Amino acid sequence: MKNFLRSACSECGGTVRPRTIITQEFEREGLRVSVSGIRALVCTKCDAVYFEPGGAQALVEAVNSLFALAKRNQQHKGKLVSAV
Repeated sequence: MKNFLRSACSECGGTVRPRTIITQEFEREGLRVSVSGIRALVCTKCDAVYFEPGGAQALVEAVNSLFALAKRNQQHKGKLVSAV
């Protein structure tokens, strides 16, 4: 991640800085899940989000697990929340 901090944003050329994304919500088939405490690099100019190698895949797997849990427990009316 340290090497990436020296790189410019690939979207706008802005500066990227480490940041904790407070909450990110995902929706699928009427179910909503939220994940909070996600560490990422975020562009200070355009808010583009960058993850360490493997970080995006780990987030996808966590979100898919939350959807599976919500569906299995039939938590269709509320939203399932997890902190990373």
